Parts: sequence; structure tokens; C-alpha cells
Amino acid sequence: MKSDDVIIKKSKIHGKGIFALRDFKKGEIVLHWDTSDRISKEEYDTLSDYEKNRITVHEGIFFRLKPPENCFNHSCEPNTKMGEFCDVAIRDIKKGEEITTNFEAEDRPDAEKMKCNCGSKKCRTWIKF
Repeated sequence: MKSDDVIIKKSKIHGKGIFALRDFKKGEIVLHWDTSDRISKEEYDTLSDYEKNRITVHEGIFFRLKPPENCFNHSCEPNTKMGEFCDVAIRDIKKGEEITTNFEAEDRPDAEKMKCNCGSKKCRTWIKF
């Protein structure tokens, strides 16, 4: 997958989002993450709450994502899921559709609750983030 396959633009969910420039099939990698900007847990612990919200934690690794992968919006009915430093389509995604993922932090007991505005019919209203 190349970043030429997606575009960042205004989202109905929140701010900017990632949109498909082509069709993706279920199981296809939609976006590979650039994980080159890694930080230690110790450095993470010194960050402000605002800065912590800019960090992604995946399998115990802390890193700052860059565009386009830092522009995902949450949905309670996402069309991708996190893979090994990538997002994978969990259903077919049509060209022009916003690419969403589930931000629910089920593995972080210290996670704060965030009001969800995804607009999905299955919206949970609040998610741990």
C-alpha cells in the first residue's frame, strides 16, 4: 500500500480524516505506519496530557505517528483494525469512504473516557481513550 492510496481531507466525524482513493478488499493492508519516532516509557511518563494524546502505544511500544496515519478517526463500527504497525481492512472499503479504526483502549486500565461522536448506529457514546 502506498500513501497515494489515501488522502487527508475534512471529515464529518471530527476535523480531518483519511479517505480511500481506491477500493480496498477485506484483509488488505490499508496503511503502513511510520514508527521511526519511538520514545521510551520513561519519556512518555514525563509528557503532559496533551502530548500523551499525540503518542500511540502498540504492543508496549510508544511512538509518534505522522500524516497520514495520525489522521485516523474513531468509529464504533470501524472499517479497519490495527495489525502489526498497520491498519487492515475488516470489510471492503469503497473509494471515497472515510477510513476509520477503533480507538478503544481496552488494554489500558488508566485510560480516560472520551465522548464519542462517530455517528455510527452502534455508537457506544463513551470510549476509553
